[in-house]
Parts: sequence; C-alpha cells; structure tokens
Amino acid sequence: MDGENYVPDDLTPEEQHELENIRRRKQELLEDIQRLKNEIAEVTSEIENLGSTEERKNMQRNKQVAMGRKKFNMDPKKGIKFLIENDLLKHTSSDIAQFLYKGEGLNKTAIGDYLGERDEFNLQVLHDFVELHEFTDLNLVQALRQFLWSFRLPGEAQKIDRMMEAFAQRYCQCNPGVFQSTDTCYILSFAIIMLNTSLHNPNVKDKPAVERFISMNRGINDGGDLPEDLLRNLYDSIKNEPFKIPEDDGNDLTHTFFNPDREGWLLKLGGGRVKTWKRRWFILTDNCLYYFEYTTDKEPRGIIPLENLSIREVEDKKPNCFELFIPENKDQVIKACKTEADGRVVEGNHTFYRISAPTTEEKDEWMNSIKAAISRDPFYEMLATRKKKVSSMKRH
Repeated sequence: MDGENYVPDDLTPEEQHELENIRRRKQELLEDIQRLKNEIAEVTSEIENLGSTEERKNMQRNKQVAMGRKKFNMDPKKGIKFLIENDLLKHTSSDIAQFLYKGEGLNKTAIGDYLGERDEFNLQVLHDFVELHEFTDLNLVQALRQFLWSFRLPGEAQKIDRMMEAFAQRYCQCNPGVFQSTDTCYILSFAIIMLNTSLHNPNVKDKPAVERFISMNRGINDGGDLPEDLLRNLYDSIKNEPFKIPEDDGNDLTHTFFNPDREGWLLKLGGGRVKTWKRRWFILTDNCLYYFEYTTDKEPRGIIPLENLSIREVEDKKPNCFELFIPENKDQVIKACKTEADGRVVEGNHTFYRISAPTTEEKDEWMNSIKAAISRDPFYEMLATRKKKVSSMKRH
C-alpha cells in the first residue's frame, strides 16, 4: 500500500481534506526546492567557469583601467603611476605614448599637461608620442590639424615650446626638403596658429589678407622666402576650415598667446618744438606699438617697442589721455624710430608718448591691451629669438 497516499479510516471528511491539502503543498515545495537546486547548480557552474576563464580577470582589469583613466584625468602623473603599479601599463615611454595616443576616455588637456612636463622620461614619452603621428605627404596645416587634435596644447610657454619643437622635427623628418630647417617649420606653425585665431576669432575685426600672411613670413626659410603658392595653400586651408581645438576651456595657446592685435585711430602728441596732435592709425602687435598715417600704408610712420616702458593715465586738454614713459627716468629718450617725410628712418626723440583715445571705453581697452603687451611674455621672446636666428642666416 502506498504510504504517501494512505488515509487513516478514523479521520473525519474535513480532516481528510486538510491532509490532502498538506500533501499537495508538500509536493509543490519539493518541486520548488528542486528548481532552486537546479538554478543554484547552474549559477555555481557559471561562477566556476568565470573563475577558470579570462573573463573574470578582464572584468577586474577593465574596472582598474577605468579607474586609472579617471585618476589620469584628475592628475596625469598619479594616473600613470596607478596603471603601472597594477600592471596595466608597462613602465616604458613607448607604452605610455601608445596609451596617450589612443586616448580612450582620456581628457585631452590632461594629455597635454603630461606631454609638456620637463623631466627626462616625459620628454621621451613626448618624442615617442610624436613619432606615432604620420605626417608624410601632408601639408603643414593638415599635419597641425592632426597634431592639435590628439591633445590640448597647455598654456605655459616652456611646455608649448617643447611640444612644437618636437612637432617641427617630426614634420621635417616625414617631409625632407620642404623647409630648410626645423626652425622654419616651427615659426611657420605658429604663424598658422595665429592666422587661425585672426581669421576665426569673432573679436578680431581686421581679418588679415593672404598678402599680409605672405609678407609676415618673409625671410623665415633660413633667411630666404618660402614659395608663395605654398603659403597661399596654407592660408586657404585655414580660411576654409578653422582648427578643431579639443575641449575649449579658454586656457590654451590660441587664447593665451594669440589674442587679437588691437588696432584703431588715436591722436598722438608730436615730439617737435611745436606740440601738435596728429591722428594716426595704431596697431599693437609683438610687444610693439606701430603707427601709420593711413590704414593702407605698407610701412609704419613709427615703431615704439614696449619693452621696459610703463603706461599711466594723464590729465590733458584732450580727453581720454594716457602716456608711455620710462619708469624712474624722466629725461631718458624712449628707444623708438620713425620715418621722416623724405623716407629716412630716424631715432625717436620722445621722453614720453602722449596719446588720446576717442572715448573713455577705448582708452581703457588700449591701456589694458598695452599693459598686457608690456608684461614680458617668455613665449614671445622664444619665438622672436627663433626669428632672429633664422633671418640672420641670410647675412652670414
């Protein structure tokens, strides 16, 4: 007789019914337990499989790589250290350069900061990073587009100098014979970046024509001129399509160093015996103040280098006046030059330059721009030194 289904005779009909219910529930519970056992067995087997394959390791590794990238974006050196300590990156310049070049999940400003560091190892990483770029048969604008998209140029002069030096060397290595020297390539690269700002920054009202770009770059090819059609092509390329600058936070080369030149009409007090006010077109660029009789003049009537000068607001019958002077030396003549009516270039004879702006607002803007130009900019000095070096080749 089946014990499971045995029903004692002395049970009332209600008790019999209750017993059947208990047995049915028991059966259902046993089935549930079996189902759970099967599921547990499946999960256990999956876990064992995970443990025995690379999948588990990969999950762990991916987690750590993601953490390393986050750390890198906050502090590049710490991020690299973390990745090396966890065997996610080899401690070699080429491996780190590859990691930065791929750039997956990396902030491009952080890449720029790391590449710009000065110590020996970072310099080697920079060298290897630049080597990963293939510039063969690209014109200089195309190469710069590729280079400036792979990271963000930092704001510090020394860092920019190292990175652009490495770029110029790599470009010349990939394209022998295009330029006489890496200095030429370096200077022209900056001229292109400046041109990009001048043509596409809405604050720059006076957009330079191709002729101005060509004349700006005279004599930079070891004292000689670059082919005009080369310069025209570079100009057209930038005019048609501006550089894409990653993560525009306003703290890179195109903003830090190449803010637009200020230009406009101002009145200047003459330095002769009879002091007369003359209307002149002033242009502020390269730490110099140039003034012209007409906006169309090719040559300036005067050039005032701003180095070592100071500026202050002054009261005069003319409104909105300021003057340039040599601090702590009232009677010293300011080093400047001007062109006489007969074309001779002579030294200036001003102990101060007094200037009047059309409005208070313009006076303030001019004073701020001139103050910024007076503060010595090490980057401009580097660029000026290169230009001198390259143009002096002609004379030797």
